[in-house]
Amino acid sequence: MPQPGPFTVPVVDISPYVLEGSAEAKAEVSRRMDAACSSVGFVQILGHGVPRPVLDGLTEAIDAFFTLPLETKKTYRVVGANRGYSPPKSEALSLSLGVESTARMKDFFEAFNIGAEARSFPGLDLSEDDYGINVWPDVAAFQPKVEAYYAEAARVARTLTTVFADALGRPGLFDTLTDHSVDVLRMNNYALPEGGVTLDGDLIGMGEHTDFGLVTVLWADQVAGLQVLGGDGVWHDVEPADGALLVNLGDLTARLTNDRWTSTLHRVKPPIVDGAIKRRRSAAFFHDGNIDAVISTLPSHIDADGLAYEPIMVRDHIKAKLAGSRQGKANTAALREAARVLAAEGHRP
Repeated sequence: MPQPGPFTVPVVDISPYVLEGSAEAKAEVSRRMDAACSSVGFVQILGHGVPRPVLDGLTEAIDAFFTLPLETKKTYRVVGANRGYSPPKSEALSLSLGVESTARMKDFFEAFNIGAEARSFPGLDLSEDDYGINVWPDVAAFQPKVEAYYAEAARVARTLTTVFADALGRPGLFDTLTDHSVDVLRMNNYALPEGGVTLDGDLIGMGEHTDFGLVTVLWADQVAGLQVLGGDGVWHDVEPADGALLVNLGDLTARLTNDRWTSTLHRVKPPIVDGAIKRRRSAAFFHDGNIDAVISTLPSHIDADGLAYEPIMVRDHIKAKLAGSRQGKANTAALREAARVLAAEGHRP
């Protein structure tokens, strides 16, 4: 039996789509994207066009908020909604797959979420219960800096779905699935203090999970911690290249393609270098699709074995995943993803 080759995250320069390059240049990008999505499901993208000052503003906003006292940050917690502050050890993302954390310990990251609101789409009868209402901390320039990055990440995500549609031979595929997409920007801080540490058990920064929606655009520090489960059943370290954003596919794209494109399992281990904790920050933009869209496998991707997934409404899928991570209710529908996690337990690095 042939052995899998070395694990690498492909790098794709999407500038022909950002700068309206030639048809030939775009075709080469879509070909490379198809190869990356079919093999790894994680991609490093260059040529995304996000200005350096916007990225700097994002990191300044993240630092300004997460260095506030814990009790101050907790005043921005929004119970029952995917908005506002999440304190350390308040979530267990592995339960979004129905898998109990190996250490039976909740995740150590803290986060702050903002996202699309129902009022962002005038003329549509959308519910605040589905989209949430943003809360903004009383931190100087936090809102404009975060909104500037949110706008850029949304543009990149929509550029990517254009690339995806071309790669799948279905131009315009995502237009009716994302015209009122329930997008979320989650800013993460791995909250253990820097310095020496002795671990008692398997400490988890963020538990193994797949992302919920269509595509995730991730800015991250070049600090160790992020790991991706490869096709070899082994967890591999991933760090962004200079100037790159990381992109991974979500569950709904895997459903569209009948798993030809993979919703890659990933996790974050505590960023420990030479026995010392290093600070790690990231910001994930989740492009999840219209809350009322029904996701069905593309007819071109139904194989001889039939459908891998039943059609599902975006609302129902996200609700089940959030009930796992935030409310501790194991998601029993994520059988394929859970099986991959359990199969990898004997291969932890």
